[in-house]
Amino acid sequence: MIPYIDTHAHLSMLERRGVDPHRTLSGLFAGAFAGIIDISLDPGDLPARVREFSRYPAVRFASGLWPRREVIEDRTALVAALERDIAAVRGGAAAVQSVDNANAASAELVCALGEFGLDHHWNGEDHVPGGSADTAGERELMEMQMDLARRLSLPVIIHSRDAPEETAEILKRCPEVSGVIHCFSYGAEEVKTFLDLGYFISFAGNLTYKNAGNIRDACVLVPAGRILLETDCPFLAPVPHRGKPAHPGMVEETYGLAAELRKTTVEALAEQAAQNTAALFGVRF
Repeated sequence: MIPYIDTHAHLSMLERRGVDPHRTLSGLFAGAFAGIIDISLDPGDLPARVREFSRYPAVRFASGLWPRREVIEDRTALVAALERDIAAVRGGAAAVQSVDNANAASAELVCALGEFGLDHHWNGEDHVPGGSADTAGERELMEMQMDLARRLSLPVIIHSRDAPEETAEILKRCPEVSGVIHCFSYGAEEVKTFLDLGYFISFAGNLTYKNAGNIRDACVLVPAGRILLETDCPFLAPVPHRGKPAHPGMVEETYGLAAELRKTTVEALAEQAAQNTAALFGVRF
């Protein structure tokens, strides 16, 4: 069996989509599945996620503030609260489920800051009430979290949709921070820009979609030492599961297509992804 790693999963969202997260994780980890990084989108949910999922030694955590309107409006207070939550978990506070977990109460439990970034699709005029998006506030929220990552010496997990130039501009101003462009959705030109900035590139289930030729072109261009794979579950279930809630086990389909595109074996790609996960996040599953 192949030791897959899913570097971007929203485990706390699975149950509301009809997927039992604990049955799913128990089944995966009973086999060869190597590890999962559980990602936060919402303010204040890191301690609860750690309490629920730190029972699994092969789960690590990342937490950030996705640029929803209400988060943008209260960004200063929420970034400060995020910093407190991360400090509590990394310091071994009561947020941790069990001291029997050798990885609990350690700085390694939180391995990244994110996801956060810019979304000019959902924050664009077509989706914002009144048609007036706070683009300056959205940028400042991203900049504040980049600064927090720098101060905490954490890599970042970047969300970027319909905003490649603006995203690259902000990242360029923070050369001390490393990270990954998650769920890459652009093409060859943009992937070169982010690679030149030193970022890893992660591909999700949309790599398998019929209309995703630009993403497949980008996948071929990423050097071996910079590629990661993810589900972004419960979103973006890969073909042939499209339309269903995704879970971490479905990352197998994305590995399979990525290996085919890159003319390598799934086994070799999984080994490389494990090395890259260790290099970026400091995590060896």
